[in-house]
Amino acid sequence: MSHWSGNPAPSTNAGSPAEGRINKKHVLAWASWDWGSAAINAIMTTFVFTVYLVSDPFGGEDYASQILGYGLAASGVAIALLAPITGQRSDSGGRRRYWLGVNTMAVVALTALCFFVYPSPGFLFVGVALIALANIFFEFANVNYYAMLGQISTPSTVGKVSGFGWAMGYVGGIVALALVLMGFVLPETGWFGATAENGLNIRLVAVFSAVWFLIFALPVLLTVPEIPRQPKTARLGFFASYGLLFRRIKAIYRTSPHTIFFLLASAIFRDGLAAVFTFGGVIAAGTFGFTLTEVIFFAIAGNVVAALGAVIGGILDDRIGPKKIIVGSLIGLIVAGAAVLVLGADTYSIFGATLTGDTTFWIFGLMLCLFVGPAQSSSRAYLARLAPRGEEGEFFGLYATTGRAVSFLAPTLFGLSITIFGSQRFGILGILIVLLAGLLALLPVKEPREVPTAQTPSA
Repeated sequence: MSHWSGNPAPSTNAGSPAEGRINKKHVLAWASWDWGSAAINAIMTTFVFTVYLVSDPFGGEDYASQILGYGLAASGVAIALLAPITGQRSDSGGRRRYWLGVNTMAVVALTALCFFVYPSPGFLFVGVALIALANIFFEFANVNYYAMLGQISTPSTVGKVSGFGWAMGYVGGIVALALVLMGFVLPETGWFGATAENGLNIRLVAVFSAVWFLIFALPVLLTVPEIPRQPKTARLGFFASYGLLFRRIKAIYRTSPHTIFFLLASAIFRDGLAAVFTFGGVIAAGTFGFTLTEVIFFAIAGNVVAALGAVIGGILDDRIGPKKIIVGSLIGLIVAGAAVLVLGADTYSIFGATLTGDTTFWIFGLMLCLFVGPAQSSSRAYLARLAPRGEEGEFFGLYATTGRAVSFLAPTLFGLSITIFGSQRFGILGILIVLLAGLLALLPVKEPREVPTAQTPSA
């Protein structure tokens, strides 16, 4: 099996572009999925619908948050156990686009069904179950979506294409969130006569998110060709697929150990990257006194900056390599995070200029956002270069599994740091520890062009 991060071998994927040329139509269609999926991330699981689920009508914030936490934890376990197998089976069967479509439609349907989650304790478990199931199918779809990166890019453009996709996701989230806020959340009577009575405005937000995702997911399903079925591939049962998976992991470690090293290192620093966005708004409100409106404005500005960083990082990725981009981004994140931690919300006079807590957070908070984008984008591009042709789905399934396996790190250290130091501000220290650990784990890992292709047994 040839290593395609150096001098590429003839493509074995349908629709794979020739070296030096990409099909812009395919790239735009692929990135459109990222744009559409942002409605699930930004609206359903981060800013709007889960906030609705943990509100008082569902039994109180503490109780509802506990149930939501258990539901999402269960979905995380399911993803960790099943993601590599779903990727493996879509690779071997030549049905990557098919399963991207199936999983995407499952997310759309489950999201739309959230319309029937009324603000009542009796609907809490229904709402959590729908969100948890949507989360599972969304991650399965992500595995196939990420695997398509090798089909629509070339070795010399994979970083740029990945960065463009991430940027589309950030901007799509901004647009979708702005439309939801203006059309459903902020007005007393919003679009389609939506009011807060019986949670109608938020339930309609679920329908909006489902339609938004569906519309922008269609281009990739209609445009990017399906991959061919792998030759001489035996049809394996479900449990037999795990046996093949474990044999392949052992083979990857034996023939290309740095692939495993990267999966482990990226799992650590990706947890830190996720925590920057997860806890950024919490810190802005709790430590720096931002109002909800100010948090939303910062979130919009932060997504714009992250998108810009992803585009710039993607361009540089193709020129200097993804490891340098990730290392530089992690260093930038640690420096910016340390500045927020050390300066806090106090006011300082620097060369006659006054630096308030608000200004501190805006400057260094946006710097954090600037470096998150390229770190995420180049991490995806890094693995896309390492994955053998025809096995991208299984490799990105392992990518999802390793990420889920350590997803407790940043939240745990965030909370533990606050407990030890008695201040929310020191939660930043927990995130910095995870980012530093990820950086140290990544330093010994070689650039993709220096890593031999993993030789894996066939089914």
